[in-house]
Parts: sequence; C-alpha cells; structure tokens
Amino acid sequence: MRRRTKLASVLVAGTALLAANSAWSQEQPKPTVKDRLDAVVSTVTGSPMANLDVDMKHVLDAMGKLDPKPLPKLSPQEARQQPTPADGVKELLKEQGKPTAPEPGVTTKDMTYETGGGTQPIRIYTPEGAQGPLPVVVYYHGGGFVIADIDTYDSTPRAIAKGAKAVVVAVEYRHAPEAKFPAQHEDALAAYKWVLANAKSFGGDPSKVALLGESAGGNLATNVAIAARDQNLEKPDYVVAVYPMAGTNLDTQSYKDNTSTKPLNKDMMAYFYDQTVRNDADRADQRLDVVGKADLKGLPPFTVVTAQIDPLLDDGKALADKLRAAGGQVTYRDYPGVTHEFFGMGAVVVKAKQAEDAVVADLRKAFVEQAAGTTK
Repeated sequence: MRRRTKLASVLVAGTALLAANSAWSQEQPKPTVKDRLDAVVSTVTGSPMANLDVDMKHVLDAMGKLDPKPLPKLSPQEARQQPTPADGVKELLKEQGKPTAPEPGVTTKDMTYETGGGTQPIRIYTPEGAQGPLPVVVYYHGGGFVIADIDTYDSTPRAIAKGAKAVVVAVEYRHAPEAKFPAQHEDALAAYKWVLANAKSFGGDPSKVALLGESAGGNLATNVAIAARDQNLEKPDYVVAVYPMAGTNLDTQSYKDNTSTKPLNKDMMAYFYDQTVRNDADRADQRLDVVGKADLKGLPPFTVVTAQIDPLLDDGKALADKLRAAGGQVTYRDYPGVTHEFFGMGAVVVKAKQAEDAVVADLRKAFVEQAAGTTK
C-alpha cells in the first residue's frame, strides 16, 4: 500500500511539474502521456530533466529518435557525424508538418578569411531590404572546440540578422584535436580583425560591431573582447555570451547536477577539454579559465545567457558576477526549463524565441547608443 501511495504521489508530482512548466505560456504544447511518464522517471531518479519545458523535451525526444551515440566513446571524427540538437529541431518540425527550410528574409554569402592555420570559411548573413551600411555582429558557433560548424549553427545568425537588422558574420575556426588550443582563439581574433578591415565591402559599418557566441563560441567572443582591449584594437560595442565555456573547473554545482543530462553533460565537457588542450598549462590558461584567471576590467557591456539544465550554468553565472565585480555593465538572463543549445530553437521552443528577442533588443539598443556616442 505504501508503495502504491508513494507512486501515486510521484505521479501527481510529475504531472504537477509538467503543468507548472507549461503554465508560464499558453504556447507550450500539452504534455502527452509519455511526457508525464518521463517526468515521473526523472523525478524518481532526481534528474534535472524533470524540470524540462514540454517543447524543449519534444526537441530532445526528436533528437533521440535519430539515435545519437555518447560522444566520449567516439573519436572526434565520429563525434562530428552524430545527430545534433539542430537535427532534433528539424525532425520535430517534420513531425509537426512544418517546413524545415531556413526562415526567409535573410540572404547569405560565403567568403573566407586568413589565419595562421590557413584559410577558413566565413558566412555573411544580410537582412533582406535593409539599407546599409548596417551594424555588424560577429558570431562564433559552439561545439566544445571539437564538433559542429557554421552549417550546424545556422539558425542563430539568421534570427539575429533579421531581428537586429544587422549583418551577421558567422566565423568558422580550426577544430581540436587536429588543431590544439590556442588555435581556435587565434582564428577568432583573426576573424574579428578581418571584419574590421572588410566590413564596408559587405555592407557593414565597422564603427558598429558586436560579438556573439554560444558555448565554446561564448568563450571565443569573450576572449576577442579581451584581446581587442589588450591590443588596442577597435573595441566591440557589445558582447553576448550564451551559456559560455568560461572555466575549466568541472566540479561546480551545475556540473555535479548535470552528469547525465541531454544534450550536454559533464562527461561530454571533459571529453571536449581533453581533445582541446595539450597539457595542464593549457587547461589553466586564462583564455580557457576565464572566470578564474582573466582580467575582465575595461570590457564592453555584456549580455550573459544561461539555461537551467546545463553543466555550464555556473560558468555563465560566474562570468556575469566577475564582469560586474570588474566594474562592467552586465545583463544576465537565466532561462528555466530549457537545456544547453536551446538558443536558436525559436521555431519550436518558446523560451528560445524569448531569449533571441531579448538579445536582439540588447544589440539594437547598443547600436543606437553607439550612434549617439554613449558607448566606447
């Protein structure tokens, strides 16, 4: 009898969790029986996945149908062939009978830039009908420095270009382990310098430039801002770091809480760092251990975005706190009920659209202030 009573209580709790998660917006889909049962299992096991919003869960379920393998058991080359959260979004759109083609209203042009490691691709996203010269957002994709590319992370640049009425320059960079740290950071800075020198050629305004990065890209965006300060380059007007890799301490509370979460967990982060660094000195370098070692004074205003169900949650929180402590202007937004990689999923995840719209507003405000001479 006690077991039945306990199970009933857990069922009620799981249903209540899903109801609470979906009550925040009428746009949340109604939880299915499977959603409710999965919430029960997550609640019983103490998994943070019990806190998933329904629409976020449906993306992960769709991704799961594509049978992704655990990355730490794969070679980097095999890991790059695995289904991604972006593939999960496309799969879910198919299930919903919706088009999977990129959102209209943005044109693209592929170009290249030169780095110490040779030629790297760069993609220019321009909002249709916008009159230039336009503000420029330099975008660095995620993937733990090991996987993914500008094709994988196509949705964010499109959303930002269209919403912010800006040219977005999506940067490819060398991947580990073929190119170990600090190759990625060298490429990120080289791309920024290329943008400053060439913005006018693609309709951009080199006096209005912001940086935006997700995950590993959030680390790169932050480090480019630091390098611009230290090398007396034109300073970016604004920096957006979305769930950034900002430290190498894998024993923070959010790492402990997210040992088995999807699509990112502690073992995956350990795998990415192991593939990226050459030695312990690299792991301790201020470009990787930003929150532990970097000088964050004198940087542009920042927006830091985090997700509740993410081992990098505490990295993002710590970065926001350290920036404030260094005298910086920081807007910090944490989104409950979603996971790492939610940003850019605005087509199917309500809070992703919220986050994207908020970042667009931050960027537009920064560019207006720059034009008025109130920044830099």
